[in-house]
Amino acid sequence: MRELSFLIDEENDGVQIRDYLRNFGVSAALLTKLKQTENGVTRNGNFAKTIDRLNQGDVLKIRIENSGHMPTPTKMDIEVCYEDEDILVLNKPAFLPVHESHNHRGDALSNFVSYYLNEDTAFRAVFRLDRDTSGLILIAKHELSASKLAGRIKKDYYAVAEGEIKEGGTINLPIARCGESIIKRRVDENGETAITHYQPISTKNGNTLLKINLETGRTHQIRVHFSHIAHPLLGDELYGGKTEQISRQALHCKTIYFTHPITEKEMIIDCDFPEDIKKLIYVQLGTVPN
Repeated sequence: MRELSFLIDEENDGVQIRDYLRNFGVSAALLTKLKQTENGVTRNGNFAKTIDRLNQGDVLKIRIENSGHMPTPTKMDIEVCYEDEDILVLNKPAFLPVHESHNHRGDALSNFVSYYLNEDTAFRAVFRLDRDTSGLILIAKHELSASKLAGRIKKDYYAVAEGEIKEGGTINLPIARCGESIIKRRVDENGETAITHYQPISTKNGNTLLKINLETGRTHQIRVHFSHIAHPLLGDELYGGKTEQISRQALHCKTIYFTHPITEKEMIIDCDFPEDIKKLIYVQLGTVPN
């Protein structure tokens, strides 16, 4: 359970509790749950109705109960990059799915989070990475964090693509499923809008290290876009990348930027490159960026 306290200032004197909470980012669904929770909403230590009006100097508290159920806990060696009462940031290794599936039971990131947090509550990954993509994943510890963070994370991806890309640019091409496949995607005029911005960092030995930012979050978006423009990611066998130097797509989510859902401070979390990509960048390009 997470308990949050708010000291009411002059600006919010006379505001109804429900409006104050909605302005802070509490969803209508969560507000309903708070009303159904014992002491879910209190003012100055006493039960309060959400239609009550606040006074300057009041201490408003809400209690967010755990909801949902975690999958089976599994101990793993995964780097924790940041943690507080509201969020958890992990450096996901390659070859690890984020969620359990028919083919992955007990060996997903969600299983590690269940083990690490050691509490029965839903697994709330704010965004996902492909199984073979490494890098930062942001986990919300409760419903309020999840709702306030959804769709509001900027991510810096780094990738090594085949061929020399001399200038930065934007790929704005829609993406759809490839035929009947439930996995593979392709550029398709009837697909969903997909926008990828990229900037070359270094080019050497016929390959290019790229920094990539996304406006949209389509499945396999980076991989599909660069394959389509004849620069598949190294190691990405599904989309035509060469696998001699790395056994998975050379794609890593290195840095994330977001506003903390509770403190509302600007956050920047960074992680190192994994050894396979670090080696690839050093061998192919002669440098490893910070």
